Amino acid sequence: MSLVIVGEILKLTVFAGLALAGMLVILIWKKNLTTKISYLRLWVQVASVVGIFYIFASLNWLLYLLLAVFVMSLFLGRFFCGWICPFGLYMDLVTQLRKVLKIRYRKLPDRLNRSLNKLRYGIIVFFLIAPFIFSSTSNWLLPSALSLAGPFRPILVLLSPLEPLIIPWKSLIVLQGINISYPYASDLTFYLTENLALIAISVFVGLTLVASLFVRRFWCRFCPTGISLAIINRFKVFKWFPPFHLYKEEEKCTKCGICERVCPPQVTEVYEQKGGKITTSMCLMCLRCVEMCPYEGCLKVKVAGKTVIESRNWLEPAKTD
Repeated sequence: MSLVIVGEILKLTVFAGLALAGMLVILIWKKNLTTKISYLRLWVQVASVVGIFYIFASLNWLLYLLLAVFVMSLFLGRFFCGWICPFGLYMDLVTQLRKVLKIRYRKLPDRLNRSLNKLRYGIIVFFLIAPFIFSSTSNWLLPSALSLAGPFRPILVLLSPLEPLIIPWKSLIVLQGINISYPYASDLTFYLTENLALIAISVFVGLTLVASLFVRRFWCRFCPTGISLAIINRFKVFKWFPPFHLYKEEEKCTKCGICERVCPPQVTEVYEQKGGKITTSMCLMCLRCVEMCPYEGCLKVKVAGKTVIESRNWLEPAKTD
């Protein structure tokens, strides 16, 4: 094994150790039950951005990253969206800014929200079949699709929400020698001239940031990368998908509506469903509803039928021996 590989393994080991240490500190020292999961999720998001930057430094790893996203969606629903996606972190940071500025968030009409959610399936189908539509020859088609390259690179577009704000390759905007980017900026630069790309990027950044100031997790509602295979559990044979899911105890729910009010993507099924497994593919698995539910064991996170996290009664002081 070369020294280079050993060095890279050591770097990854140290990084993983620091990430786990940070999670342990939060779990031990954060006593407020209504924010413990939120702080833990924020830490995981920040660590994930650092890890994804490392992956983006090597284009050879991008295909594996994309495969990891979809495999994770198969088993964990949209956990990737709620806990790892860099674009999701940026929108969460804008939400914190909104709170500081005391700007009240807006809720989209339920019909519009569901329509946007369904739109992502159409978008991802387009990206997947685009090489067959726009290719005039077939000699580059399969290799290009697999290597995320070619005259039309639809597969790479699906990785755009994961693009860090600082990237390891030359970008359209360079400040003090640092390459600045934004999700989808590289794709706009690839297809447009430099001036048009700069205008398009500025408009896109402005629209998404402003929208996120008023609508929580705006882009996540129709992001094609965030497509969840949880939808297949509508078929009886796939009822166990995904094994990582939310579960509701009907007899413990008082219909207080807190779960519906705190949900960033406005998932209504947690509130409306009487009980049992929550199967909606709109859920980001951010676990904000579990964190804020004031009834002991009403909402649970289960893995293959085993409870790993459940709601706590944070209205009453914690019992001490």
